[in-house]
Amino acid sequence: MAADEILPEAMTVATSTRSGEPSARMVLLRGFDERGFGFFTNYDSQKARELAENPRASLVVYWPKLGRQVRISGAVVKQSAEESLQYFRNRPLASQLSAWASPQSSVIANRQVLEDAVAALAAKYEGTSVPLPRHWGGYRVIPQAIEFWLHRDNRLHDRIRYSRQPRGGWRIERLAP
Repeated sequence: MAADEILPEAMTVATSTRSGEPSARMVLLRGFDERGFGFFTNYDSQKARELAENPRASLVVYWPKLGRQVRISGAVVKQSAEESLQYFRNRPLASQLSAWASPQSSVIANRQVLEDAVAALAAKYEGTSVPLPRHWGGYRVIPQAIEFWLHRDNRLHDRIRYSRQPRGGWRIERLAP
């Protein structure tokens, strides 16, 4: 990327429980198309539990060096097993092993627990492909609204919101900063 952003695909995913308790964390945007914006995670994680209770999320991608941000909000669906497998097979081996080794969002005794699990899995799958864990896969956020933000030094930032319309298409509106 021209601005030398570190991890330009990093984004915040904000979810909430059924009762409205919010939480947010960083994940990596792993594709987007006309169906929505994708990311992958452990289906036993806090975010996955919250998405099961309340299948809506907001995403924020921010590029400080460029002075730009994109906010996306909408319904969330799981990606197909085939899409998850295709992405999983393209991940580095260390990432595949960590998907198996980490009981994401669970309390662990120490880091050595993870290191030992990865070492055991590396030995187990040496010379063979690592299978897709049943507890791991993708989600897609189907955008209901997308907002583009552009920094201006005078604080009169540009904000343009696209809102999906019930009968198709998008309404485009300028928002005050």
